[in-house]
Order: sequence, then C-alpha cells, then structure tokens
Amino acid sequence: MGWDAFGLPAEQYAIQTGTHPKVTTIKNIERFRSQLKSLGFSYDWDREISTTEPQYYKWTQWIFLQLFKRGLAYQAEVPVNWCPALGTVLANEEVIDGVSERGAHPVIRKPMLQWMLKITAYADCLLEDLNGLDWPESIKEMQRNWIGRSEGAELKFCVLNLDGRERDIHLTVYTTRPDTIFGATYLVVAPEHPLLPSLVSDSQRKYVEQYTELSSRKSDLERTELQKEKSGVFSGSYARNPANGKAIPIWVADYVLGSYGTGAIMAVPAHDSRDHDFAMKYKISICWVVNPDEESYSNFEEPYSGEGLLINSSNAEFGLDINGMLSKQASSKVIDWAESTGHGKRKVNYKLRDWLFARQRYWGEPFPVIFLDDTGEIVSLPESELPIILPELDDFTPTGTGEPPLAKAVSW
Repeated sequence: MGWDAFGLPAEQYAIQTGTHPKVTTIKNIERFRSQLKSLGFSYDWDREISTTEPQYYKWTQWIFLQLFKRGLAYQAEVPVNWCPALGTVLANEEVIDGVSERGAHPVIRKPMLQWMLKITAYADCLLEDLNGLDWPESIKEMQRNWIGRSEGAELKFCVLNLDGRERDIHLTVYTTRPDTIFGATYLVVAPEHPLLPSLVSDSQRKYVEQYTELSSRKSDLERTELQKEKSGVFSGSYARNPANGKAIPIWVADYVLGSYGTGAIMAVPAHDSRDHDFAMKYKISICWVVNPDEESYSNFEEPYSGEGLLINSSNAEFGLDINGMLSKQASSKVIDWAESTGHGKRKVNYKLRDWLFARQRYWGEPFPVIFLDDTGEIVSLPESELPIILPELDDFTPTGTGEPPLAKAVSW
C-alpha cells in the first residue's frame, strides 16, 4: 500500500488550518489505514510506503539526477498558468474559465523560470514504437496526434519601420505549407511573444496592452478552442513578405501560442479557415494561391485548405517562381529558395512539448542541486548525499512572487 501524499491539496489544507502539512498528512494516512483495516482489506502493511518519507523520495531525487546529468532535466523561462492566490503554477486542466479548479481563484499567463523534462527528445521514438503495440488503432492515432509530428519550414519576415525601411528585427514563423507563402497577407504573433514590445507602435500600445492582459487570463485550451470567435489587435507595425516584397500587417492574437513553433505564424486566409475568419472580421486582404482543379479560383469564396496547383505565386525580383507547380513540389522549392537566400530553413516540429513539472510550493521533495552564488551555475549533488531532506519550516506559505517557500530556509 502506498500513499501519494505530497502536493497542492495537502498543502492548501495545511495553510487554511495553520497546521504543518507533515502533521495533517500523517493523521490522514492513519485515518485511511484504520478505515481500510476495518473493511477487512488484506494489504501487506509491512510493505507500506509514503512519498513523503525520505527513504522513498531519495529515489525520486536519484532519478532526477540521472535526467539532469543527461541534459533531460533543465530550466527554461516559459509561459505558465500562474495563480497568485495559490502561489503556484497550474496545469491547463486545472484552469476552468480563467480560474483555478481548486478555490476558483483568478489565473493569469506569465513567463516564469521552470524546471522542464525534455520528453521531446523521444518524440520520434514514441511515434515509431507505436507501430509495434497491440493497441486499438484509434488509441494509437490519438497518440500520434498528441505527438503531432509535422514537416515544414521556418521563414523569416523582416520588420519594417514607419517609413517602410527594414529594421534589424526579423519575425520567424513556422509553417507546414511553405507553398502558400505568396498568399500570406498578414502575420500573427502570440500575446506573450518576446519581440512584441519592440513591434508595437506608440499609437497602438494601449490597445495591445489591454488585449495581452485579457489573454493572460485564458488557458491554452481556451485560446485554441476551434469554435470560439477569433479576436486580435493590430500591433501598428508591418513586415515584408520575403517572396514578393509586400508590406503586410503584424497582428496580435491569442489563438497563436508562444509555446508552439516560434510563437508567430504567417496567415494565409485563402487557405486556412481560422485565418480566413480572422481576415474577414478585421477586413484584411485575401489572396488565393492554390487552385484545386486547374480552373480559375476566382469563383471560390470559402477557404481551400487542400493541395493543388499554385497560382499568383511568382516574383522575378525576389527570384521565386512556383506558378503551375503542385503543392509538394512548390513547398520543396520554397524551402530550397529560403535556405539559399537566408530567408529560412527546413524544420520538423512537434505538438508534443517538454513537460513542466515545477511547483512554487513547500510540500514536495527538494531538487538535489545547488545554485552557485557567484556564477548562478546549477550543480548536481553527489548521489552519496541523498536524500536531501525537506527542511522543517514554521512559515511554509507561498511567497506570492513565484519564489519557492524553501527560499525562507536559512539552513539545511
């Protein structure tokens, strides 16, 4: 019998009652044990374990060290669901309509330094090994979609200043349809994109700040809901389409996520329903570049997302002509052109993301690493020093700043 007793619920109860979580955890385990015994369940109590005991979490720490030594556990600043009231980061599934599932507290999106596990390093292995599993095909297909491997390109769009000259800033987008580059009539960046502050014009700054603040209250699941009406705000800046030299507007919209791809997309409203809805709402130009049946595409009013023959896709000045090509051939030629001209490169991407597993709370096993004061370097502790025991703290309440309560410990 095992007790998974570290975590948020135990700590929240301890904070509410003013009782140390170790005390309440031990009492709850004793109560559960008594109830199970009274029911006559025949567990081997000589093999009882608790995740809060040092002799157990010694091995949790040992596993972490193995991952850290191989570069599979690392720190990164990533957008997270931050709940100020709970003082911790929440998973998307723990956020409902902008509030925490536990306590209904407001949740915002903000970048924070977090511990990550590099599960993306195994994306291809996970995909390939699905073929050998004796699972229903529908389950395996769900797994393939979750991993979400896609092949495409990263393309660079140079940002322009107010008089139309190129600035020393490029927006890099990821696309699975480089063949449609001539149909890109605007760019969209996520509200948390790191370059956004340098893109916003003075006249639009107030509106962009209002929009990003509203977006920060939504989870990734809410933002990418296909049925929701798309919203956005103009940044006040333009970028140059590298294929035809046209200046196209840069918009900010929360249906683009900073954690997927590059956090920016080239929008092709003629050939993507989401981009089309957005363009129609905000009266952005639409340019058809893929013809499904070799006939004139001028009669089509709905977006066409399939493959076909390329039209309206040639510019001698910029050295790219894919008119009359099939989509796959055109995509390959665009990537070759981008690599030869410095406008981009071939790229494989995944929907699968590295796993964020840090909590800014007290009641959990400490990470077996130290941070050097002079350099900030992270150094792993020798395995012989495990377990690193969680120190007793009288004040284990969240700091409210994202700094963990363990920062209050003056000695270990």
